[in-house]
Amino acid sequence: MYAPTSDYVHALEVPAPQRWLFVSGTMGLDEHGEPGATLAEQLQLVWGNVREILAGHGMTVDHIVRVTSYLRDAAYAQENAAARVAALGGRLVPTTALVVATLSERWLIELEVVAAA
Repeated sequence: MYAPTSDYVHALEVPAPQRWLFVSGTMGLDEHGEPGATLAEQLQLVWGNVREILAGHGMTVDHIVRVTSYLRDAAYAQENAAARVAALGGRLVPTTALVVATLSERWLIELEVVAAA
């Protein structure tokens, strides 16, 4: 088996969770539905949006057990990984990043997360 990189793990066991939360693809959009102008702005917005969704269900980023990132450009991978590690406070979770054509050219990042409590 190959070694994981410093920003993710191969697997994460969740023993006996009572609740699962599956978060739909979430973009780096502000409260008016407008995307941030840069990748950094969209990463800040998307993690803020994820935090708000989690809070609405009595959870925090500490409950995230899986992250899937949809990136408009492969060049965004390193900045996305750094933002994920920062958002999770250094806690590592299984993650996958895919390069895709987003529904809008202005959407640079979309996140899908799974949380357990």
